[in-house]
Amino acid sequence: MAAESAQGAGAEGPATAAGARRDLAVRAAVAQGLVGPGDGDEPLVCLLDVAGIRASAAALAAAFGAALPAGTPVLHAFAVKACPLVPVLRLLADCGLGCEVASPGELALARAAGVPPELTVLDSPAKTPAELREALALGIAVNADNPQELARLDALMGSAPTASPLGLRINPQTGAGTIGALSTATATSKFGVALRDPGAREWVVRAFLERPWLTRLHTHSGSQGLPPALMTEGVRELWRLAEEINTAAGRRQVDTLDIGGGLPVDFTSDAPGPGYAGYVAALRAAVPGLFTGEYGLVTEFGRSLLAKHGLVLTRVEYTKSAGGRPIAVTHAGVQLATRTVYAPDVWPLRMLAYDAKGVPKTEPPVAQDVAGPACFAGDLLAEDRPLPPLAPGDLLAVPDTGAYFFTAHYGYNSLPRPPVHGFTLDGPTVHFLPIRPAQSIASIVSEAGGGVAGA
Repeated sequence: MAAESAQGAGAEGPATAAGARRDLAVRAAVAQGLVGPGDGDEPLVCLLDVAGIRASAAALAAAFGAALPAGTPVLHAFAVKACPLVPVLRLLADCGLGCEVASPGELALARAAGVPPELTVLDSPAKTPAELREALALGIAVNADNPQELARLDALMGSAPTASPLGLRINPQTGAGTIGALSTATATSKFGVALRDPGAREWVVRAFLERPWLTRLHTHSGSQGLPPALMTEGVRELWRLAEEINTAAGRRQVDTLDIGGGLPVDFTSDAPGPGYAGYVAALRAAVPGLFTGEYGLVTEFGRSLLAKHGLVLTRVEYTKSAGGRPIAVTHAGVQLATRTVYAPDVWPLRMLAYDAKGVPKTEPPVAQDVAGPACFAGDLLAEDRPLPPLAPGDLLAVPDTGAYFFTAHYGYNSLPRPPVHGFTLDGPTVHFLPIRPAQSIASIVSEAGGGVAGA
């Protein structure tokens, strides 16, 4: 673990606590050699703010804890796809969170982080028989996606006992947000049982009555670009269905509601927004029955827990001009911000300029492009963006990238995965802790079949 005093850096940055920590971390990253001026030094590093992550986890637990009767079972299962890094999963586990996994790889990461089976939920629209057998053997909660998967569970349940809580995912078909690719509750979404299709609701009720071991209902209608009203409407439909099933069964067969995650994030500033407390308030107004203590709850938040606490820090390698517009060529592009490069209007990111020592630049802004290293013209993090004039050796920071950005590397041009470090502050002293090492060129060759070149 390294440490570096960075007195005064916070005074030049944003007024927020998160912004002040970020400025200290940038300056310390330069001083400690995590990112360098050139001549072989690291041109790209990714940082995670440990204090920010802990604060988000605490805010989530506090918001639901304050609204529920004491003793109500609640599991906040972090969506591993948002940040599949084992030390991060361990940190969140230490904060009391479990894991929501959607693949064998994500399950392996959760287990490597020490997350116990009873705090793990398996969701996926394409679970294999082997995945289901493993989950049932471990006692992991499983949400079946469709009638055919439920039939597989019928067979598996008949062959071996399990401690796994079992549920069914439904699609409330409540509508899309502004990002179609992330809208999971449309009329034709690939996820869950489409509840408003002819005969679907009746089939779901029968499926529960025929299977006393089905005790959970699951939905996930939230995501970036979805208004809170649609999120709460989806949860209200889930609760209404649970009430209908329990009435038909004459008992509390459904005892747990998995309401998913998907709280949107503000990518335009350091402002935290309404956050979990605001979402819980909206849920209480729309679905008061959710907070009586009659149902245990599971949540599956991801982006909202991690995004604001990640930072990409890259060196400006070259600057030039084309058509009269300045271009800053950096080492951060499509491999780290895939969604932004391919859909910039939907996924815009902020840019923060620092000099080679990590001090925020304050010169009057000039419109310029920020280009990545990939070999295609569209590899741009920003076009015509007002920024202080950038020069070779300067640093560019891209905040709000702690979920789905550098944690979901895209291997275009065989660009290596950059190192990731967590950071903590002790007064003005910044401590960095390695989370993921930089990918070696040798590992790229190995993954590309280097060991069987003559095949």
